[in-house]
Amino acid sequence: MSKKITTLLIFLVITILTACSDDSDAKTDDLDELEELKVVFEAPETAEAGETILLEATVTFGDEKVIDANEVSFEYWLDDDEDSSTEINSTNNEDGTYTAEIVVEQEGIYSIYAHTTAEGLHTMPLKTVEVKTDSSE
Repeated sequence: MSKKITTLLIFLVITILTACSDDSDAKTDDLDELEELKVVFEAPETAEAGETILLEATVTFGDEKVIDANEVSFEYWLDDDEDSSTEINSTNNEDGTYTAEIVVEQEGIYSIYAHTTAEGLHTMPLKTVEVKTDSSE
């Protein structure tokens, strides 16, 4: 009788472990299918003081371009002075790209965030632009 109980217990343990293993694989498959909000943020590495600087963000969710993002704005500031940042809204080009133009007069290194909210997610890639005056070259 004890051999039957031991065999039954071993069978139950194996069944439980197999069931748990199958369940975790299903959860892993679900995670593999999650789509990601991606922003390709383009800005020049350098610019002249007083020159118009074009900022462009291309927004995708999974493999699809996002033509109706909730928000795409650009926030920029002179390094070491983030408290004096300026934020401007972008223009939605209705093709998955969002653009804005800025002009800065003071030379230095500027940090720029592309604040992007779409599909219930938020991301904010960062770029830097070095602004020079003619005499600083």
